Amino acid sequence: MLNIGGLSEGVVIDHIKAGGATQIYNYLQMDKWDTQIAIIKNATSKKMGRKDILKFEGPANVDLDMLGVLDPNITFNIIKNDKIVEKRHVRMPEMVENIIKCHNPRCITSIEQELPHKFKLTDPEKKIYRCVYCDMKYKEKP
Repeated sequence: MLNIGGLSEGVVIDHIKAGGATQIYNYLQMDKWDTQIAIIKNATSKKMGRKDILKFEGPANVDLDMLGVLDPNITFNIIKNDKIVEKRHVRMPEMVENIIKCHNPRCITSIEQELPHKFKLTDPEKKIYRCVYCDMKYKEKP
């Protein structure tokens, strides 16, 4: 069993779907952060089977809406003095801009590259976002 040390001050982004931590790491541009960051991939989870976890020191100014688009099951835990002092559950926002991209080659965003990629949540139960310009359903690239 792998043991990852505790965190006295910082943030734990937990319950990330297995394989999803890298996407969040890249979107947040964590490679440019000047702090210690731990990426735990494929951790055993009773609830999920397998999950990813991101841990980092210090305060975080993270767009929780973005996390809700990438994975609506994430929990965002703030750690102080070795204890979770706040636990936030992300939500799927109604509208998102420049978080996900439209993959329709005929969409206006493919031609007019300065246009923002805007998506509307059309089916919260099935977690479906659609492009506001072409109505294409968002699908993650494999």
